[in-house]
Amino acid sequence: MYLVGGAHPHKADAQVTLEGLIAARQRLVCDAEVLQEILHRYTAIERREAIGAALQALLSVVDEVFPIEERDVLRASAIVAGGERYSARDALHIAVMERYGVETIFSFDADYDRWPGLERITKA
Repeated sequence: MYLVGGAHPHKADAQVTLEGLIAARQRLVCDAEVLQEILHRYTAIERREAIGAALQALLSVVDEVFPIEERDVLRASAIVAGGERYSARDALHIAVMERYGVETIFSFDADYDRWPGLERITKA
């Protein structure tokens, strides 16, 4: 969101980090929930005309978009029912990452630091 949105304190860091990951030829993936987040946010702020460009910007840098399946939602449900407090979106991302064996996330959300075995990247 920081890359495609307006001015934000994380925008420059996000751009530099993404450029570094691309230069290092890192495989970049996301899940369909990321696409939905863009759709949701731009609809909520009445910037519907920007949805297509924002989605295209994301799709132009990721190597694959993982689908959300029933088992991911069920796993996310178990995560949010656990002792740690995670948002439904964060839990869904974690569930998909578990299923695909992804152990690193590019995010400014420190809540991911609490998930065992997950490494969070914020700067290149």
